[in-house]
Order: sequence, then structure tokens, then C-alpha cells
Amino acid sequence: MANFLSAVWPGNPYPRGATWDGEGVNFALFSEHAEKVELCLFDPTGRRELQRIEVREHTDQIWHCYLPDARPGLLYGYRVYGPYDPARGHRFNPNKLLLEPYAKDIVGSLRWSDSHFGYRIGHRNEDLSFDRRDNAAGMPKCRVIDPAFSWGDDRSPRISWHDMVIYELHVRGLTMRHPEVPPQLRGTYGGIATGPVIEHLKRLGVTTVELMPVHAFVDDRHLVEKGLSNYWGYNSIGFFAPDHRYSASGVVGEFKTMVKTLHTAGIEVILDVVYNHTAEGNHMGPTLSFRGIDNAAYYRLMPDDPRFYMDFTGCGNTLNLQHPRVLQMIMDSLRYWVIDMHVDGFRFDLASALARELHEVDRLGAFFDILRQDPVLSQVKLIAEPWDLGEGGYQVGNFPIGWAEWNDRYRDTVRAYWKGDGGLIGEFATRLTGSSDLYEHSSRKPYASVNFVTAHDGFTLHDLVSYNGKHNEANGEDNRDGNDNNLSWNYGAEGATDDPKINTLRARQKRNLLATLLFSQGVPMLLAGDELGHSQSGNNNTYCQDSELTWLDWDLSDDDRELLAFVQRVIRLRREHPVFHRRHFLQGKRIHGADIKDIRWLKPDGTEMSDHEWDHDFARSLGMYLSGEALNESDRRGRPIRDDNFIVLFNAHHDAIHFTLPDLRQGACWQVLLDTQYLAGLAADGCYAGDKGYELQGRSLVLLLESQSP
Repeated sequence: MANFLSAVWPGNPYPRGATWDGEGVNFALFSEHAEKVELCLFDPTGRRELQRIEVREHTDQIWHCYLPDARPGLLYGYRVYGPYDPARGHRFNPNKLLLEPYAKDIVGSLRWSDSHFGYRIGHRNEDLSFDRRDNAAGMPKCRVIDPAFSWGDDRSPRISWHDMVIYELHVRGLTMRHPEVPPQLRGTYGGIATGPVIEHLKRLGVTTVELMPVHAFVDDRHLVEKGLSNYWGYNSIGFFAPDHRYSASGVVGEFKTMVKTLHTAGIEVILDVVYNHTAEGNHMGPTLSFRGIDNAAYYRLMPDDPRFYMDFTGCGNTLNLQHPRVLQMIMDSLRYWVIDMHVDGFRFDLASALARELHEVDRLGAFFDILRQDPVLSQVKLIAEPWDLGEGGYQVGNFPIGWAEWNDRYRDTVRAYWKGDGGLIGEFATRLTGSSDLYEHSSRKPYASVNFVTAHDGFTLHDLVSYNGKHNEANGEDNRDGNDNNLSWNYGAEGATDDPKINTLRARQKRNLLATLLFSQGVPMLLAGDELGHSQSGNNNTYCQDSELTWLDWDLSDDDRELLAFVQRVIRLRREHPVFHRRHFLQGKRIHGADIKDIRWLKPDGTEMSDHEWDHDFARSLGMYLSGEALNESDRRGRPIRDDNFIVLFNAHHDAIHFTLPDLRQGACWQVLLDTQYLAGLAADGCYAGDKGYELQGRSLVLLLESQSP
């Protein structure tokens, strides 16, 4: 290691991070208020600090040097000197080894101890005190990588927004119990790239996987001490490094191989990213990276008392996107994952926090302006979780053109409708047709709405129809955590039951919810495992549960197999028929003067709904006629798109309803393609003539195709 000390060159301030150029490694670290920076080098085990190199070059607040003898695989960290003055927002402490924000690889786990805190725990003034203990032994280390990878002719599948079906998954949870995935690959990026998993995704019909956070993250100390973990991963500490927990090989190339394999199968990869806060928490949190590098630059601090943090996230801190270097870091991270890792887009956790210019959310803030003009990032999928926990943070429908949004109004309306709540058919119809009230005013399309009934945060689909209340006792918070407003119903028994009537009704309600989701305009998102009947025993906040409670069980019962077949069938119907995934909003009026409407809303007597009937509290049944003849859309080559005509019948009432089918074309009849009262949705053969009735069972959904009478 002496060679490193004998050859330290000035290097360059850009690119930031540790960059192997084929001959040596350039190191560049931003700190506006630092007085001195040391680069610390470690042995291959990461246990022993071998050398400290003072970084003497300082250009535009970037500290940099070049080590001509350094090679990929080198482990390193930083110590940064400066004022320790929390009252002024400065928390420098060179006794703390720090992870570099641009590290492409972070190895080892954080071993918790009091030494990770910049202040003396238990001291009378606590965070105003100064802790001199060295924490390097318990810290993960940054590792220099060789970015070379054989991508071949890999390219993004570039699925059109209106054709997408998103599958939200947890890398570990998806394959930990999969019997056909080799044991050494279970729970890893490599596990997702195996044949059985790819085959499942292809047969299911999803176009896009959305990975829950894979950025390097930290398990909170209070969870570790209870034998739990930050399973979901919303506790980022490294925005460039894929977390090693999910790596079978321990090398970054495994993630790239997963992406390449999914692309070969025609499946896009979207990352759930957490740029709103970090794992360092509030003023009582540890000093692991950003806080020790430049607390006042990286975080939003209270203007009248910089000792404390502005917290729009509920996680103790908020990253300071008002600072150009912090904003640059996020943009560099996003570009890295697109250019170097080949991902196809991002879902932004608590995205409203990224838009706050001062205290208010500004949808035309710098973050959005930069994304929109960026030649790389403006071309990928951008999805917002359009809220945060601060005042004015709920911004559903207010994100700019080019963004899609998680639509929780869709989730809540569909759940409440099928639960049987009254007065909802007007709202229900609006959500079915793409939520034009939220998105059309800004010239966005139906696919701006990412529709979902369940997601990682909340009940699984099975639990939604099996529990009246949450059961989060395993989280160790006396069941106080998690949402209390679930719009769920157990249908007569809390949790698992042997009552065949209850189980039959629950299974039908799952089919109703899934069919509604997949026949709605917009982009449907499935929660991984819902197609398999996955249950988390009523826990609606499994963020800390890395166990069989959250890992998908691939040992399917007969009922589970029927549900899987149902989902495959409904996705196939959606894919084959463009009336269910239109590019433009439905108008409900005659097209080009012809007596053809693109949509008609029908009452059980077969006539169209009048304006005043939408407000009837007693109404639980509705028919939606979709005209394939009136699509009024063209394909990419300008050719008109045509489709069949369909009716979707919805009945959230407990009693059967005789539904008169409209007689819109002489000699036509209505063929039943799907009826949720049956296990796989398969109804008896037959064609129902216009003006004749169909017996729509209680709590069921039926899809009918207009065809010629036999």
C-alpha cells in the first residue's frame, strides 16, 4: 500500500465519485463547508484502515485527487474536517468514517454502536456534544468498480404507456420461497433472471416490473435491536449502489445481468427510488455520510434554528434540492441508472417533497424543469407518488406533462364500491375511464393514471377481503402503525376461515377487483403475489418483516391456481383489445356525426343513465358499453385501429340483478367472455340476444362481447 502514498496526483473535480479510467482512479467529493478532507483506504476485508491520504486539491467546492496505482476492488471511505456547530447547521466529525454519496458499490453491513453518532449519547446536551470515538470498524465501505459489462445489443423494450401492465415486486420477497430457483440465487437479482421467474412474468402478461428500492440502504438501529429490519428499503444511504443484500455474486454486474435478461424477455425495469430523505434521520440520527460531509448543504434545515431539520417525509430529514450540488447528485444518479444500468424509468417515493422550492410544493420547480429538458431522463418513464407528509403535499393530478402518478383516488373508490358503499357509481365511472377530472385539464392522457387496488404499503388483495382491521402486532408497535382506513371487509370472519360461503365470496371479490383494475383506462399496477393469493396475515405495514410473512409462497393450492389462471386471462383480454387501454379519454358523444358513441353508461333496464341518476345513493349496479368501432385512434403508421364492442356489467349489491342488454345492432347478440361468479371467470357458452336479460349475480362482474347471432 505504500505505493499509494508515493503517487498522489491532483486529479479532476469531475466526474464525482471514484472513477476507474483504465490506468488509475480519480476521487472527487463535494463539500462546501469542509476545512480538510482525508481519503481512507482499507484492506480487502474492510476491517483495517491502512492509509489516510489528505485530499489537497479543492476546485469549486469539490475535493479531488488521483491515485495512479489504485485499482477496482479498492475499499475506501472519507473523513471530513470542519466546524462542529449544530446551532449553525454544521456537524463535521472526522472521527466518523463516511460513505461517499457517489459510491457505485457499498460492501459490508452497518454494525450498530454508539460510535456511529457524532454526539455523545446520554450526554446532558446530547446532539450538542461531540463524540471522539472512531466508528470505522462497524461501517460499510465504498468499493471502486470496473464498470465494463457486455451489454451486447441490449435495448429498452420501450413499451408504450397505454400498453403497460406494471408488476410491483420486492427483489428478495419474490423468489425466497420459489422451489425452482436455485437456493443460492433466491432473494437476489440473479433469482429474478432465472427461467422460472421470467416464465411466470411472461405467462402472467405483465410488461414492466417495478422494483421496490434497490439503492443501498440501512436497517434502523431500533429495528435491529428488535430482530427486525428495513425490509422495504425506504432508508437509502447510497443513490448509485445496488444493495448487496440482493446480490448472490457480490458484484454490480449481477444487477446488469438481471436487467439484460428481462429486456430480452421484452420486460421493462422501473426502479422505486427514494430521493426525498436519507437513512441519517433527524438531529438525533447517526453520522454515516451526508451529515458528516456537509450537513448544511445536503439537508433542509429549519431557517430559524439550523440545529433541526425540515421533515416533509416523516423520516426525520429532507434532502436539500435547493442546493445545486445536491440537485446535481440526484440527476447524476438518475442518469447513471439509465445509462450504465439500462433501467427504463423510475417511480419517485413521496415525490411532492422533491418539488418543494421553499415550504410549498411547486410543480414547476427546478427538479421538474431539469428533468424535462434532460436528453436522457426526459425519454424514460417517470411515475410520481404524488404526495408527502408536509402541508399541501397531496398533489394527485398536479404533476407536469410527461409524468404518470399513483392514483390513490382510484384505489379508494374501487375498494369502497366493491365493499358495497353507496353513492359511488359516478366516482366509480370516472375512475374506470382514466380519471379525466384529474389529468385531462393539463393535456395529459389516461395513462397518466397508474391505477392500483393494492400496493406494498397496505393490505395484499387476499387480506383486503379477509380482514376488517390491521393486525400489525409483529411490528412491535402495539398495532399503532399502519393505516386504519383500509376500506376492507372480512365478509363475516376475521382472517382465515373454513366457512365455504365466506371463502367463495372472498374469492369472487378478488376476481371483481382484479377485473375492474384491468378493464379500466390508465396503467394498471399489480402487487406481486396478488395473483397467487398471497396473505400477510392482516399486517398492512410489513416494512420491517423480512420473513415468510412477506416472501411469496409458490406452493399453490387449487384455488390459487384458479386465481392465477383468471389473472392471466384478464390481462390477455386487455392486451388483445385496445378499447381497454385507449390513448385518449372517452368522450361519451357521437363520433364524426355517426350514431356511434365511444361509451354508454347503462342502467339495469338497458337504457342510458341520465345526469341526475348518478347521485342515487342506492345504486350499486352499472353497465359500461365500449365501442371498438368508435376508437377514433390510429397506430404508429397512421392506420385506423378497430376493435369489437363490449359491455362490462358491475354489480356490487348482494342480490342478483336482471340486466337487460341493449339491442344496438340488428341480428347481434352478446357473448359472455367472463363472469366472476365462476372460478376462472369462464362462463357457460351461449349468446344473449339484444333486449334479452342476463342474470347478473350479486357481487359480480361480467364481460360481454357483441357478435353475430349463430
